[in-house]
Amino acid sequence: MSVRILLYDDNENMRDSMKTLLNEEKDIFLIAAMPNAETVEADIEQLKPDVILMDIDMPAVNGVSAVKRIRQINAVLPIIMLTVFDDSENIFNAVCAGASGYILKRYATEEIPSAIRNVLSGGAPMTGTVARKVLQMVPAAKTPAQENTGLSQRETQILQLLVRGFSYKMIAAEVSISVDTVRFHIKKIYDKLHVHSAPEAVFKALRDKLVSFFLL
Repeated sequence: MSVRILLYDDNENMRDSMKTLLNEEKDIFLIAAMPNAETVEADIEQLKPDVILMDIDMPAVNGVSAVKRIRQINAVLPIIMLTVFDDSENIFNAVCAGASGYILKRYATEEIPSAIRNVLSGGAPMTGTVARKVLQMVPAAKTPAQENTGLSQRETQILQLLVRGFSYKMIAAEVSISVDTVRFHIKKIYDKLHVHSAPEAVFKALRDKLVSFFLL
């Protein structure tokens, strides 16, 4: 069964490009491409997407506001943000709103199909330059000093892979454990970091320098 994708982007050329890109993927189906997110709640109810691709910079209702509205009705629907800007503030706001991934449009051709599969496997796909912008944003945000999280060596290793965009299946293969064991470790990571999702864990790992960023 194909993964059902709902796209929001006010740029007609981008909508057409994404339609062409996704139509080449046998397991991905673009069910609709909307020019704005003003009717996002009704769209989700009617179209029942598996993943949403959301432009950040849109008129009327911008992408961050749309994510907040979606999270009021659906806490788990994967939402991958799209942006043409290396804009730390927008990325930070998207994280806080509950976005699941963050991809720059100039890398869409290479990254979007794998990002869709990744987010459905529990990952938090993120363009490397976006992650760097998150780090650059930290001093201005006056975030607290790195805390003693109590993460084990294995948990730190898995968190590093999560930050690098690995799905649960990819993490399992990388460290030679089962997917169920990965889920067990990630649940413990969430508990120790006091977070509830992969994007929150990734953001806190980058913000507090809990893992080695040079591996990204």
